Amino acid sequence: MLSPRRLWIEWTLAIGFLREGRAQSLMIIVGVAVGVAVIVFVTALIQGLQANIIQRTLGTQAHIRLLSPDEMNVLLPATPGTLQLLQEDKRAQRLRSINNWQQVRATLDQLPLLTAVSPVVSGPAFARRGEAFESVALVGIDEERYQRIIPLEQYMVSGQLRVGAGDAIVGKLLADDLGVRVGSKLRLESGQQNSAVVNIAGIFELGVRELDSRYVYLDLKQAQSLLDLPGGITVIDLTVADIFAADTIAAQVERLTSLNAESWIESNAQLMNALSAQSLSTNMIIVFVAISVAFGIASVLSVSVVQRTREIGILRATGATRQQILRVFLIQGGVFSLLGSVAGIAASYGLVWVFNTFGPGLFYIPVPGGLVLVTMLLATLTGVLAAALPSRRAAALDPVVAIRV
Repeated sequence: MLSPRRLWIEWTLAIGFLREGRAQSLMIIVGVAVGVAVIVFVTALIQGLQANIIQRTLGTQAHIRLLSPDEMNVLLPATPGTLQLLQEDKRAQRLRSINNWQQVRATLDQLPLLTAVSPVVSGPAFARRGEAFESVALVGIDEERYQRIIPLEQYMVSGQLRVGAGDAIVGKLLADDLGVRVGSKLRLESGQQNSAVVNIAGIFELGVRELDSRYVYLDLKQAQSLLDLPGGITVIDLTVADIFAADTIAAQVERLTSLNAESWIESNAQLMNALSAQSLSTNMIIVFVAISVAFGIASVLSVSVVQRTREIGILRATGATRQQILRVFLIQGGVFSLLGSVAGIAASYGLVWVFNTFGPGLFYIPVPGGLVLVTMLLATLTGVLAAALPSRRAAALDPVVAIRV
């Protein structure tokens, strides 16, 4: 068993060797610091970029959407004794309500995997103001529930978030195209020959051109009336706590409700591919930087063993064991990495501050405490492992041969 006294002696010897080769020690500490700073800064940068992309994408859509199953053609049986040849086209899908949606909503409210459930009725219509005429998408919502899916309050650029009692909110690009503002009247006409005049209570800007140029938000009842779906809904929007588990949760919800479930991962396949490629490139950078740091530490300690062959021989001759010599150089590797990682963390915070303060301002880079801790542990472990080979070489030196060198 190691005694505190022996550990102190080994620690003292390790620090003494570091002080004798100050130039070499400083160079490897700087090398480790650069490696750690690159790992922390690049990882934080990619994580910040991905978080910004996901926020911009999911800030305007549900994580999972539930829709009615597609209607299928019904094939009549062939007359006995005849050959029936069919060329079947997919049945045109009409606007229809989800069956028993109130019971489905109540069931989904009880699922701990879901953080919000919001029924929605949506369908095509036309918006008319004077001679201006635009194709729009009517979206009927339960304001309280829908706010948990998409926080519309945050996207209002004028007026108030108010739907119901003849009030509606429209996208900024649509308002510009129709020449309307808060307080203006707008006529909505659906394909079911229903029409209504609504008051523009507010104008929003989601930052997505397709939505800002087409969406008109109403309350559920008014949208149901316009779309000729009294008491019905067409979509149930869901959000989940773990957005990257949306695919798995969507499959579970689909089995539970027998509805078609589409996750944001499925509808944004190209985005997921881009995020995966970014994560892969970040991991490759971390691996190559760690390998470079490991080789740097190993090379410096190998030179140190050669330079201190005589001192090692004297230590062995005076009673130092192989294990003690081994631990001396392992301690050096750990000290190199620890000092370098501390300096690297400080440098990475400086780089992040410069980016957040003087950068393009497209997004903010946070530095998670977990990232800092993991990087320091990784750097220290890399230093100890890199010191293993030189340490074994030093411990294997024959004291008589080493003293004669």
